[in-house]
Amino acid sequence: MAFAIEPPIDPMLARAVQEIPEGEGILYEPKWDGFRTLVLRDGDRIHLQSRNGQPLERYFPELQAPLAAALPDRSVVDGELVVAGRQALDFDALLLRIHPAASRIEKLSRETPASYVAFDLLAAEGRDLRRRPFRERRRLLERSLHTGPQVLLTPQTGDPALAARWFERFEGAGLDGVIAKRADLPYVPGERVMWKIKHERTAECVVGGYRRAARGDGVGSLLLGLYDDEGVLHYVGHTSSFGAKERRELLHELEPLRGGPSFGEGRTPGGPSRWSRGRSLDWIPVRPERVCEVRFDHLQGDRFRHAARFLRWRPDRDPASCTFDQLAPPRPFRLAELEREAQAPGP
Repeated sequence: MAFAIEPPIDPMLARAVQEIPEGEGILYEPKWDGFRTLVLRDGDRIHLQSRNGQPLERYFPELQAPLAAALPDRSVVDGELVVAGRQALDFDALLLRIHPAASRIEKLSRETPASYVAFDLLAAEGRDLRRRPFRERRRLLERSLHTGPQVLLTPQTGDPALAARWFERFEGAGLDGVIAKRADLPYVPGERVMWKIKHERTAECVVGGYRRAARGDGVGSLLLGLYDDEGVLHYVGHTSSFGAKERRELLHELEPLRGGPSFGEGRTPGGPSRWSRGRSLDWIPVRPERVCEVRFDHLQGDRFRHAARFLRWRPDRDPASCTFDQLAPPRPFRLAELEREAQAPGP
């Protein structure tokens, strides 16, 4: 038999907003930090599809049996693949699961098993449910999903105050923020019809180098660093949010600082990889004398996962005072508490 909806399926998307929206008929969920994944089941056949349509099941063999037991037959579920560390979600461990060697995949599936967090039901018993309102799809998901240690149902509330507490409370557990969606919303593939409210924090970082712009004359990105307890500067990410005039001005300002120790003793900017797709990653070290304030949304270990946003220069800040303690989790980890909520029956 065929799947209830044949892949690839474009997932429904969210647009970023600054505040948690309020209003009648809005529902809220935690925003999990993992791989957005659609799961398609037809009998014993389980297919995991990534956000961009790629198959993932070979990388997560430990989920085949739990998903077959948890999902209704001939169903399609939308959710997130995550790996839980001892105290928080571990995105680094999740990334390591995408490996070409079958032996490595098998080893990691035992050492760092993944879990699946379901939050929408697109089809069940062969019926396409995408045109039905979200509140109805959620009720069907609650009734039909058999949760367990590796298959969870995301918590949900209609109370914006509770959503705000989740936003604050679960940042230390590694969650991204909050998702909001209308209760009457059909499933609209590929459209940004939900809202996402993500954590954003700031840090003062030392400029330890730069990369030239790929086109034109100027700085393409500033390479940012923080000092550890031993006074060693480590690369933590980059910022590249500059206009053409600013790029030229930056190059003029940084030229006198070329050379020096920069990141020489600590972690340095990465070289070519399978993700760089042939881009030049050569970089120019500068003396670590300039400090800038940047905004970032999420950490991957002790570095910025995405490009940080440049806010302003901080000439008043001593570079040696820019340390990793700025990145400490703002609140205690509460992953176990969140997992208990995810395993509890739905409202």
